[in-house]
Amino acid sequence: MNYLLPVCLVALTFATNITPYASAQSPAMRRGVSVQMAKTASATPMPDADNDDAWIVAVTADGRLFRGVKPVTPESLAEEMKTTPRHRDQGLYIKADARASFGYVEKALSAAKRDLFESAVLLTNQNETPALGRMVAPKGLEVLLTSAPSDAVVVQLHNSGQPRPALKVNNQEITWSDLQTALNQSLQNRSDRIVEVKAEGSLPFAEVAQVIDACSSIKAKVVLPAEE
Repeated sequence: MNYLLPVCLVALTFATNITPYASAQSPAMRRGVSVQMAKTASATPMPDADNDDAWIVAVTADGRLFRGVKPVTPESLAEEMKTTPRHRDQGLYIKADARASFGYVEKALSAAKRDLFESAVLLTNQNETPALGRMVAPKGLEVLLTSAPSDAVVVQLHNSGQPRPALKVNNQEITWSDLQTALNQSLQNRSDRIVEVKAEGSLPFAEVAQVIDACSSIKAKVVLPAEE
């Protein structure tokens, strides 16, 4: 199975048998490709994603990649990252459609890792209503692209043929409703709360985002080690 690795921080409650896809198309930030972002509950504000020089890579439902509004391939994206000047502390924002196969998101993360990005922010939709005359800042979940430590808690997602993927925490099968409890138990008495998420590339990105969101809700760091 082709798994993808992430570790995350979580602060959210899961409902059993509810598919976490965004219900309406999310408005585009400043400019770029509009996608239907995954819904989350514990993403944090990412105002820098609205900067004119922000590095934003969009992944559409059918797997196309865009840097800003420019279509790119995984190979050309990696090349642009190498040749385009940027501050080394500039963040990378992935604006992926909830319905996109996770494997397409992985391709964008792999390009980022080759250009020495150590982390990325997965932008999500939290369905907030802005106050009159005010804009809602973009929100997202940060994931690490580094290798996970050997003692990291591991969450696995694989296609079960059911409406939701099957879940394992440290090789123990669990239900989606028990995910947060299982993570908390596995991370008890650990100074480094790190979760490595491994997901099959064929799964919808929305499902993976829900696991990362759960990790974020319990203050865990998420590692999504991308292929080099």
